[in-house]
Amino acid sequence: MTDELIPSPLFNRRDLMASASATLGGATLASLLDPTSSFASTPGPNGLHFTPRAKRVIYLFQSGGPPQHDLLDYKPHLNTVHGEETPESVFKGQRLTGMTAGQSSFPVAKSIFDFKQHGESGTWVSEVLPHTAKIVDDLCIIKSMHTEAINHDPAITFLQTGFQIAGRPSIGAWMSYGLGSENENLPAFVAMLSGNGGQPLYDRLWGSGFLPSVHQGVRFRSGKSPVLYLNNPPGITADVRRDTLDRLSELNHLRAEEVGDPEIVSRIEQYEMAYRMQTSVPELTDVSDEPESTFELYGDDARKPGTYAHNALIARRLSERGVRFIQLFHRGWDTHNGLPKQLKARCKETDQATAALVTDLKNRGLLDDTLVVWGGEFGRTVYCQGDLQAANYGRDHHPRCFTMWMAGGGVKPGVSHGITDEYGYNIVESPVSVHDLHATILHQLGVDHEKLTFKFQGRRYRLTDVHGEVVQSLLA
Repeated sequence: MTDELIPSPLFNRRDLMASASATLGGATLASLLDPTSSFASTPGPNGLHFTPRAKRVIYLFQSGGPPQHDLLDYKPHLNTVHGEETPESVFKGQRLTGMTAGQSSFPVAKSIFDFKQHGESGTWVSEVLPHTAKIVDDLCIIKSMHTEAINHDPAITFLQTGFQIAGRPSIGAWMSYGLGSENENLPAFVAMLSGNGGQPLYDRLWGSGFLPSVHQGVRFRSGKSPVLYLNNPPGITADVRRDTLDRLSELNHLRAEEVGDPEIVSRIEQYEMAYRMQTSVPELTDVSDEPESTFELYGDDARKPGTYAHNALIARRLSERGVRFIQLFHRGWDTHNGLPKQLKARCKETDQATAALVTDLKNRGLLDDTLVVWGGEFGRTVYCQGDLQAANYGRDHHPRCFTMWMAGGGVKPGVSHGITDEYGYNIVESPVSVHDLHATILHQLGVDHEKLTFKFQGRRYRLTDVHGEVVQSLLA
């Protein structure tokens, strides 16, 4: 037997790896460059597990923890026990934050705002939400939300990614990964920020985690350049940019087929998306074509880029153009002190535009297949933080129960789900976890949350981890 008849092990291994890489690269390239592709495992027809009720989501995230007692969870019992010590039977051993754990007393703080019933549903709404009061018959209010986190960053991360520690894909990235895009000229996932102060908001909250980076959210900003680096640099014409991208694409394709790195494929797609957005984004963000009635509905702030009202109007325009997941983050709801003044300010900034968005979508026939979600990362305590008699009193973090709402997208309108105790401190009926909320959102989009998975470091991950149930009683 001669050496020539014995294949070289090193040669065979190299050939095998090269062949496998090329196959992987080609498959990855083909799937990622298809803007309508779906990555949900074992999908049904059209990449979905069952018939969807919604095509897109608009998530209105109120960062800082809106106080449920002062907004949508009316507790008349607090009027009779105002100023009294919160009973130990209410606390039930709950862990407190370091900001109030050292307080010598925990006096009950009633809401200083009036509540009235509104709509055919007779829903109790605070006077600081006069516009939301007009749309309560379109809302599915969840008063029994609860979370595992007691501090802002892990709680916000949990609501956005299903996990308290940074590094997981955001909910919008999961939507992009599972459902693809309906518009090849706009990203599947857009994030917009407004408000000042309060907790910092990090890019990872709309990031892709371990998913291919093509699924990360694209942040739209105020100013002349809504998307960074979208415009051509000085001296670079459109033809030069197109030719440059073509040459880069050729080189990146060769490299992707050679090494099978999906991030190279993501880079190709992001370059091409940026090129297409040079035309689509300026048209999208130019609201000068909106009739005067639009600004009467959303408020005059809708003319001002960077405001919540402007972002809400852009959200409607994005939904019209088929963007899959649109997220608004509004800062400033962290009311440890100065609650009366701060809450009035936050509601003035957001209430009209929030109600306008729901109304606008409904009038345009978009609410039926658009799921709108409103809420923060947790609620606030029934007891006072600081001096109850002072004008600058506040409320501490409260993860045990808080209020969110959904509208459109196949959820029941004009209902309230879940009941909290007379102090608004504990859930007594129909609890809904963060994982349950995520499972329900995915369900309305036609996706089984247990089947939308991605293999990373030897394990198949999903948005809901190993938890979550669809809350059927919320669905129409």
